[in-house]
Parts: sequence; structure tokens; C-alpha cells
Amino acid sequence: MESTPAPGENVSVLRKARGLGQAKLARLAGISASYLTKIETGTRPVTPPVAAALAKALHVPIQRVYGQPFLGPSEQADLLTDLRGAVRRYTLPKADVPDPAALAADVNRAMKLRAETRYLELLGMLPKLLGQVTATAMSSGSGEAGAWSQVVDVYGCAYAAAHRLAHSDLADMIVSRQTWAATQTWNPEAEVAAAWNEAGTYQSAGQYDDGLAIVERAISKYEQSSRTNSPHRDLSLGSLHLRGVVLASRHKDKGATADHLAKAKQHAQGLSDDVLWHNLTFGHENTSLYELAAHVELGRPDKASEMANPLLKTPPKTLSPSRLGRMYIDIARARLDTKDYAGAEEALEKAFLTAPQMAAVHPMSREVVRVLFVLHQRARPNLMALAKQTGLTV
Repeated sequence: MESTPAPGENVSVLRKARGLGQAKLARLAGISASYLTKIETGTRPVTPPVAAALAKALHVPIQRVYGQPFLGPSEQADLLTDLRGAVRRYTLPKADVPDPAALAADVNRAMKLRAETRYLELLGMLPKLLGQVTATAMSSGSGEAGAWSQVVDVYGCAYAAAHRLAHSDLADMIVSRQTWAATQTWNPEAEVAAAWNEAGTYQSAGQYDDGLAIVERAISKYEQSSRTNSPHRDLSLGSLHLRGVVLASRHKDKGATADHLAKAKQHAQGLSDDVLWHNLTFGHENTSLYELAAHVELGRPDKASEMANPLLKTPPKTLSPSRLGRMYIDIARARLDTKDYAGAEEALEKAFLTAPQMAAVHPMSREVVRVLFVLHQRARPNLMALAKQTGLTV
């Protein structure tokens, strides 16, 4: 028995509430009626672009289609409420200025928790930490690059938690605060981090063309402010191009996808290993993961599955759990599309082992679990365990 409605069920309810037949909704969303039928009966996953198209046709946010935010422990709700209050008081921090070394250690710990997808622990420290970094930056004066860069980094951690836990309104508010902090310093890398997340809010809303415009604007601005080749330049521009890969592939723009991917690969040549900076990860290995995901979005799951085989055999060693977890989810989705159900389940198990908190709430991991569950997989004990972890069954 499912404890939370499936996206297909949500679509069916919303469609009927608007008095739409399947044929008309399918036409409005730009998909076939047979595809919509499979979505509503639970035998096809609702991918992000399809969710965006259905949400637009139904005049609802994407979160209504997915049924987000998902139910979680009361502790999670309390922590999010505390974070919301801290973000609201962004110019009135309720914290003293701490010892600089202790503050730097806490900022690094927050970024580590974000990379490891330990969202509940991260939420526990964010309200106080936001107040501390902001109080420190305000006391140091406008334009103090290091202090304000710390504010940008902590807001980046807050965005990751709010985004992944599907609180889109809070994520939007956090991005506006992060952008505000980035304008207080001359650090162009901090501005890139803010632009990355700003484009992410458009990605979450299914407004892929607007997200691409944000990326292009950020690339142009950074190129004007930083003309000397350096690892930080390659990381900043490469990361923006990777965001462009996601947005363009979900927008079904093969040309823009190929262009952003080619430029990301060029910048990756300037780095010997993948680098994490201002919560952005970039290098050869992460670029390969984005290429794999783009194949899935562009309807080439066979190519994605082909890329997946060596990645599963020898997972990238320099990437964080957040990136590896997402890789396994994308592989599971590709294998589902190629009807390799056992392979999809295998990839999902790796996602839950690597990044359990992310896998439990990520829309596509939940969708792959749900579709496998519907497709006569109920007798598989490992799959039943994954379904319980996501709250899809009790």
C-alpha cells in the first residue's frame, strides 16, 4: 500500500478537477495520450521535463505534480522553520561575531555535510551559522571579500538543503539572499556560485529557457571580469556550462546541450582532478556524469547505459556522495528506460548506500522505485526496502 500519492495519481486528480480528458491534457503538454495513460497508471516515470509540461498545462507548480514536499519527520519541519526565520532576518543576524578560526571550521563542516547529503545535520547548524557569518561580514565592512564569500558559501549550503527537500519558496528566498551577499564583495567566483543556484531555481520550476539566460549572462559577466587563465576560472566557467548542459538537455535543445558540453570539456582540460570550490564541483569526472544525464534527458538511454558500465565498475574517486548519488539515480533511470529492471534496481541500491537522505527524496529515484514496484516487482525484498525508505509503501 502506498503511503503517498504517486505523481500519476496527482496528475489524474488535477486533470479531472479541471475537467480535462486525457487526450486534451496530453495535447496541451505536448506528449502522446498513451504516454499520459501510462503515467497515470504508474507504468512510466514522470521525468522533470514532462512534469514541467504537465504542471504548465494544469496551471500548478511542479511540486503539485510530484506531491512535494514529501512527508518527513517533525524534526525536519522544525529545522526548516528555524532556517526560514534566519533567512528572513538576513540583515538582522541574531548572533555574535565568533572566533575566525572556529567560524571557518564550521563553514567547512557545513559544506562537507552538503557534499555528503547529510541534510538533517546541516539544517541543525545552518540558522546559527548564517547569523554568525553575516554578523562577521557586516562588522568587517562592505567589500571584505573573505567574510562575504563565507556568507555566499553558507547560503549555498542552505539552498542545497531547501532545494533537495522540495521547499521551493524557501530555496528562492535563499538564492535572493545569496545574490545579495555576492554583490557585497568583488569575488567573481562567489557571484558564479550565486548565479549557479539562481539558474537552479528556474530549472526546478521547469523554466529551462530562462535558466539558460541566467547561465549565459553569468558566463558573459565572469569572462569580462576574469580574463587570465587559472584553475578558478576553469572551475567557474566549467560549472556554469554544466548547469547549461542540464537546462539545455531538459529543454530538448540538442545544439545548446552539445555546445555547453564541449565548452565544459575544454575547461576540464585545465584541471588535473575534479575540484570543489564554493560548493561547485568541476572536472573531467563530473563532466562525464553530466554527459550521461544529458543522454537520458535527450532520449538516448542506450548511450547513457553504455557510459554507465565503466562508472559502475570503477566509481569516480574524487567526487562527493552528492554527485555519486545523482550518478546512480541517472543510471537507474537510463536502465529503466531500456527495460533493464534488475540493473535499475542495482543502481538504486548504490544511490541509497551512497547518499541515503538525497535518494529518499529525489523525485527521479522515487519515480524509478515506484515504477519498478508497479511493474510486478513487489516480491523483490531489496526493492521493497527501497520503497519503504522513500515512504512509497508502509
